[in-house]
Amino acid sequence: MTERRFLPEGYLIGTRDNSIHTSSPDELERAFERGTVLESTVLRCDASDMSLHLNMGGMRGIVPRDEALYTPTGGVKDIAIITRVGKPISFVIKGFAKIGGEKVAVLSRRAVQERCMREHISRLTPGDIIPVRVTHLEPFGAFVDIGCGIVSLASVDTLSVSRISHPSDRLSVGDKLMAVVRCVDREAGRIYMSIRELLGTWEENARMFEPSQTVTGIVRSVEDYGIFVELSPNLAGLAEYRPGVMPGDGCAVYIKSMIPERMKVKLVMIDAYSEPVRHEMRSFVDTSRVTHMKRWQYSPDCCHKVIETVFE
Repeated sequence: MTERRFLPEGYLIGTRDNSIHTSSPDELERAFERGTVLESTVLRCDASDMSLHLNMGGMRGIVPRDEALYTPTGGVKDIAIITRVGKPISFVIKGFAKIGGEKVAVLSRRAVQERCMREHISRLTPGDIIPVRVTHLEPFGAFVDIGCGIVSLASVDTLSVSRISHPSDRLSVGDKLMAVVRCVDREAGRIYMSIRELLGTWEENARMFEPSQTVTGIVRSVEDYGIFVELSPNLAGLAEYRPGVMPGDGCAVYIKSMIPERMKVKLVMIDAYSEPVRHEMRSFVDTSRVTHMKRWQYSPDCCHKVIETVFE
């Protein structure tokens, strides 16, 4: 069971409770007394001391440099602080101070992250399903916030069963979604995430289609022997080769047949166009009820080839 009190940064801002707690100096005092975790957007970084500045309910908040980020080694790079400007951060109020006659709230993001590590992230096990927020994309995968600004990696091959050339084919920075803990490396202090196990099995995706339908798709790869077309993030089919078609193209395809025993979908290319297309990341798991997976089998039982993920 995971602790969903420790959400990725950006989940609290705009919520009723967060808006109330940051609405006035009196509410900020109450949040201080209770140790409430709050969120607000960083407005600037002071070049003289690398402190972060926020505005909340008519009171300025300051995050000192040494309170801006938790790291096991204690070392914090300036770039990790500067890149918070313009983004929401989680924090608790450590106290209040007078600066030039102005009362300001002294904030700590580090304290929230330490608590998140201790009470949430250190307890995660493979198969746990948690909310995440995409922070940035690289060719090899998507970095996601798994709680209070602490980042984990979902490699490109775990974003879907259908192969993609870059994580931006599937995700955008700022996306909020659910993900599964793929593995935990306690020695290195790293957690790796996966998304494809929530996007449905072959049969679940195949049920959205049927032979003789003409549907839209996305060209994912072009080979000498044919063109692989994505029908959904976890389902792709093969059409005959057609010149002029490029990976990333949108297309219309006719479904000739679907063969569960071989996990095959045979397609006929009707048309192709260069306008960008992205399929919805539909979850087939009710994550409001299911918070852990022991095993996920993508392949149908009738298929000789078994594709599965075993978490335990």
